[in-house]
Amino acid sequence: MTTLQFDPLRLPESCQDLRKEVRAFLADEIAAGVFDPSRPDSGSENADDFARRVGQRGWIGMTWPKAYGGQERSFLERYVVTEEMRVANAPVARFFVADRQSGPTLIRYADERIKRDILPRIVRGEVSFCIGMSEPGSGSDLFAARTRATKVDGGWSIEGSKVWTSNAHRSDYMIGLFRTSHATEDNRRHGLTSFLVDMKAPGITCRPIRQITGQSEFNEVVFDNAFMPDHYVIGELDGAWKQATSELAYERSGPERFLENFNVLRQFVRVAGDQPDARVAVGLGRLIAQLHTLRRMSVSVASMLEAGREPVVEAAIVKDIGTVWEQLLPHQVRELASLLDLDDKLFRETVDFEIKTAPKLTIQGGTTEVLRGIIARGLGLR
Repeated sequence: MTTLQFDPLRLPESCQDLRKEVRAFLADEIAAGVFDPSRPDSGSENADDFARRVGQRGWIGMTWPKAYGGQERSFLERYVVTEEMRVANAPVARFFVADRQSGPTLIRYADERIKRDILPRIVRGEVSFCIGMSEPGSGSDLFAARTRATKVDGGWSIEGSKVWTSNAHRSDYMIGLFRTSHATEDNRRHGLTSFLVDMKAPGITCRPIRQITGQSEFNEVVFDNAFMPDHYVIGELDGAWKQATSELAYERSGPERFLENFNVLRQFVRVAGDQPDARVAVGLGRLIAQLHTLRRMSVSVASMLEAGREPVVEAAIVKDIGTVWEQLLPHQVRELASLLDLDDKLFRETVDFEIKTAPKLTIQGGTTEVLRGIIARGLGLR
């Protein structure tokens, strides 16, 4: 049974200095027309060059060993950079998954040849990653994965498909979870292995899935005897689940889990004005108080990561509460806006877009149901 711990923490002065530096950089990027913080998905056409400039600043792989191009800075400093990027609605998709979880996974489990080759390129903002877990017909039940990696001469042949794979069509690499052996009667987790996948290899096809917003962020990825060499196995053969769970705190606890649609709140503050109606002020104050609480919890998890701990349950709580809050946010903003006499095109477009986007938020990065199972087990309730 886990004892929950969210220690109160205030960011040190060094983090505040860094925050000013990041804000100045982002202000320059906005002034140069690289992206528009008020527009959803703005700057995607400039994402590659933006990633390289962020890399030049040393803000990708900040916590990683210097031997691989990192800065060996703190998780709290990385937190500040992530927070500022998300609040500004910056085009971070090119490097964010690699920075947040793929890089740390490679550092911990990958062959040294992979580390020396790929990690410095991630740090420079030159390559991007996607995560291949969910499959057609199995949803969030990763233990039911059927996409198979079969041993062949010199490597592995992958056959099957993954689905809902974010940005796969724009990624250079995937970290995928594939079946290498059958599960056992007493251990459904057995038989899954993590692989590095070169997305440009023959036998891999990406089929973008069109969303209600008009975007095609998600993909079905089909593997038709795609070959990956032996040293692309990441970690223990048949034992990926043991290593995957320790990495979830990196994926589930950051400010991106409650700031993804922050723009809708910012737009509402703008249209509400300096002297909002009392009912609007109360509703807005409640939303901001909830956001502040989520942030304090998330910063606390960052401090645990900095201390070398694995706060899997606390991270799951942040992700669960945070994404539910995000999912409700555009609806709550729309209700509050009904109290005002508004005719603002940008605000209306922002709310419409975020309402259409909201259903995915409690699915990506682990469904609400899966997260609550993790929390229940951690608390000894199941």
